[in-house]
Amino acid sequence: MEPVYLLVALVALGAIVAGFVQGLSGFAFGMVAMSFWAWGLDPRLAATLSVFGALVGQLLAVFTVRRGFNLRLLLPFVLGGLAGIPLGVLVLPQLDMAWFKALLGGFLALWCPVMLMARSLPPVTVGGRFGDALAGMAGGVLSGIGGFAGPIPTLWSTLRGFGKDEQRAVIQNFNLAMLAVTMATYVGTGMVTRQMLPYFAIVAPAMLVPTLLGAKLYIGISEARFRQIVLGLLTASGVAMLASSLPILLSRGAAG
Repeated sequence: MEPVYLLVALVALGAIVAGFVQGLSGFAFGMVAMSFWAWGLDPRLAATLSVFGALVGQLLAVFTVRRGFNLRLLLPFVLGGLAGIPLGVLVLPQLDMAWFKALLGGFLALWCPVMLMARSLPPVTVGGRFGDALAGMAGGVLSGIGGFAGPIPTLWSTLRGFGKDEQRAVIQNFNLAMLAVTMATYVGTGMVTRQMLPYFAIVAPAMLVPTLLGAKLYIGISEARFRQIVLGLLTASGVAMLASSLPILLSRGAAG
């Protein structure tokens, strides 16, 4: 059992770094925070704090980074996401988080650098709104598992060739919807306990200033730089998830 002051420091540090990244990119709070929290927090507490922090960050973004609202473009993502959230919440109690993080982290760590190097790839035109809905469903499932709503829809939006502000508008509004429903589901199913509330009181103030700073930096970056930042963050998140999960899996193998 970690000393309380170390847990407080770990929660605050994860919220600070993840808040800045979310303010800059519009997503990735959960993945960045988990790369810190996976080392010392119970998986259910980490998942709940991840959803809560990401939701706070998206609410801040509503007032600081407004990039339009295209219902026609957003709707397939949201409808798919709403179908995916119950699946994620259902799976969470039975999920082996180490394997989940290893598989998702491995995918991001391998695929995103390929996209980063292939800057001139033409945008994906197949799939259309059905592909948007499938990406939204994947985001909904991952949101239910631990607030990871953004990575797959963000990756899909990049493949589709969405512009910087267009992508930000879709992902920001999608994440806000998914995280609000996920948090309400966590509360309704009893996942949020009274013992978690002090940690909520650490996350919210710790991430406030970093999130606003990240949002301020976003406004001044170019389309090309934004793409590099998004894919770089997805790659780093994948590597961090692998770093936190592989030692656990290797120790299990050695013990077995």
